[in-house]
Amino acid sequence: MVNGSFHKLRQAWMLQVRIIHALMVRELITRFGRENIGFLWIMAEPLLFAGLVGLLWHFAKGPTDHGIGVIAFVATGYIPLTLFRHCVARSVAAFTANQSLLYHRQIKVIDFILSRFIIEVIGGMMAYMFMAIVLFVFDEFPVPADIGLLIAGWTLYSIFCLSLCLMLAPLSEISDAMEKFIPVTTYIMIPFSGAFSLLAWVTPSAREFLLLSPFVNCMEMMRKGIWGDQILVYYNIWNPIGCSTVFAMIGLVLCRRVRRTLTVE
Repeated sequence: MVNGSFHKLRQAWMLQVRIIHALMVRELITRFGRENIGFLWIMAEPLLFAGLVGLLWHFAKGPTDHGIGVIAFVATGYIPLTLFRHCVARSVAAFTANQSLLYHRQIKVIDFILSRFIIEVIGGMMAYMFMAIVLFVFDEFPVPADIGLLIAGWTLYSIFCLSLCLMLAPLSEISDAMEKFIPVTTYIMIPFSGAFSLLAWVTPSAREFLLLSPFVNCMEMMRKGIWGDQILVYYNIWNPIGCSTVFAMIGLVLCRRVRRTLTVE
């Protein structure tokens, strides 16, 4: 009986993997087509933005700031920020754009969010690694002091982005105003993202306030994983874990509610 249940669970898992893979391929072809560099744009786009912003900071502030390389510091903050902005943007109206696929009973509304999210995470990871290798060659990026902490910070950052997408995707279907409001919030939150500063560089009162942001906690973890004892960081690992859990639960309830209102054509 246990073996039978395990076999059914394994079959369900494999089916889900095939569904998400198919949705990812469909999304990539729809967005990037089959010409030029195709799906590699998911890596090139964050790299382009991070590189340009890093160069601007390099010419504005010099090669280092607080003893660490400006280009590497800005790039390690801007690429995760780009991940957040792209994930949120792709979650808006994700159900409406794909609701015809709900004709297939095996496909769930959450699959639309997961497929788009995985694409953005893969693109962000590729951009991060490529950026680190290139900057390391030019002696602008250090050997990570704690690769485990860096990966943990990136993972928690990504999971929190996913929990936001699970909540924002159904909200954008419930309210048209929310669809217009979400892009504005992605710009408003930049000062609260920790992308361009460390908590050690701000006042104690501002630090206590910014520690409420899951993005800042994750960003501090990633920076500590890269520069180690060269920098002083502050973070609470339970903040992003707790926020991700709450937002994901709310998002799953909202997804279930919205699914009942979608019409399959």
